[in-house]
Amino acid sequence: MKQSILHVGFDDTDSRNGMCTTFLAYKIVEYLRKEKVKFLDYPYLIRFNPNIPWKTRGNGAVALKIQTKNPHLIKKSIIDFVKKYSTIQDGANPGLVFYENNEIPKEFSDFGRMALCTLINRNKAKEFAIHNNIETFHLGNGQGLVGAIGAIGYNFRDYTFELISYRYESNFGKKRLIYKDSVKKMQEMTFPKTFNNYDNSENRTLIAPHGPDPVFFGVRGEDVQTVVRGASLVKSPEKSSGYMVFRSNQGTGDHLQNELDVNNLRPFSSGYVVGYVVKTPKIKMGGHVMFTISKSGKKIDCAVYKPTGLTNVASNLIEGDMIKIGGGIRKASKIHDRILNVEFIDVIKLAKNLVLANPFCTRCMKNMKSRGKDQGYKCKKCGRTSQNKIPKEIPRKIKAQLYLPVLSAHRHLTRPLQRISIFNTKIEFDNSEWFCNSI
Repeated sequence: MKQSILHVGFDDTDSRNGMCTTFLAYKIVEYLRKEKVKFLDYPYLIRFNPNIPWKTRGNGAVALKIQTKNPHLIKKSIIDFVKKYSTIQDGANPGLVFYENNEIPKEFSDFGRMALCTLINRNKAKEFAIHNNIETFHLGNGQGLVGAIGAIGYNFRDYTFELISYRYESNFGKKRLIYKDSVKKMQEMTFPKTFNNYDNSENRTLIAPHGPDPVFFGVRGEDVQTVVRGASLVKSPEKSSGYMVFRSNQGTGDHLQNELDVNNLRPFSSGYVVGYVVKTPKIKMGGHVMFTISKSGKKIDCAVYKPTGLTNVASNLIEGDMIKIGGGIRKASKIHDRILNVEFIDVIKLAKNLVLANPFCTRCMKNMKSRGKDQGYKCKKCGRTSQNKIPKEIPRKIKAQLYLPVLSAHRHLTRPLQRISIFNTKIEFDNSEWFCNSI
């Protein structure tokens, strides 16, 4: 029989109350391996626009690229898995797509790029599927079709890997017990090949979720071998049911590579703006900081929230500073216009912080004193005089550099400092180590 290359994408099968799209992928892969299907790449875990209001926490979709002699049977079986492992009763709106072709057209990657940075209507996804002969299946309103299409066509500018370990069903909903010291040691032993697994400043682990979903923990890193080794160093009295490694856009900052159109700041869009600070930052109730920048004559209000740890940087900006900021556009309200919620601040050029001060006597090395209104200034010691105040430069408390949120405030897509100069583009698929089933 002729071999077919089948691209499979699915999204929005979970809810905040349980289940997980990556666990569905794990169960599907477990089935496909038994069917002797050939895998052509690692499963994709693609995190899309984190500023979508109805997203679940990770906003991740999954894609698989396989080769099979019986695509009809595979499609039917995967539909059954989606029906079984989607939390429709809790509001999930799963979308599943199949694209049977050797190559993925450029239009698919363009769609994925839009889903990374903007809000895409689910009807647009349905139209795209019809126009490009994509087979679809959905439940609920079909919102998951957006991520499903975007995942199969995602064009990696850079990628990382995440090993996700899963729990036995008997442990779903129970508290996870992972030995903190083992995670800290794991990060120390694997750094800089792993990232965002332990927050030293807060002394807490970042690898495990807190909800009732099937995920035990996840280890993020630069290659498959490192995340497998890292996971083996994590200690817990609970046994894992297995793991799977995903190729992902996590830690790449890809959602902030899009330059925002200052003339059309669309709600929920993500990207960056380069501009000049035009208003002195103000500290609001709760410790949040608001400031305004200008780009091409357009003013943009910006908000830095206290949990990000960036408020100290923001509060020390002054008028004239040239900065690049990345984040998402918050929808306008009755009180505020559209606001850019800041995820990073890159100070490009600092303005001089000048204030008018009393003249300085270079002979006595002291500031002169005022002689009264409009009477100039005089040195009390030697009698030298001067008529006007002089500009004095105040040292700045921030530097021209990139500032990121504290680790605990990183989003899945946030590019950590250790990855600023790292771009993975040439790691080929190795059909070993990436999947393990302990059952």
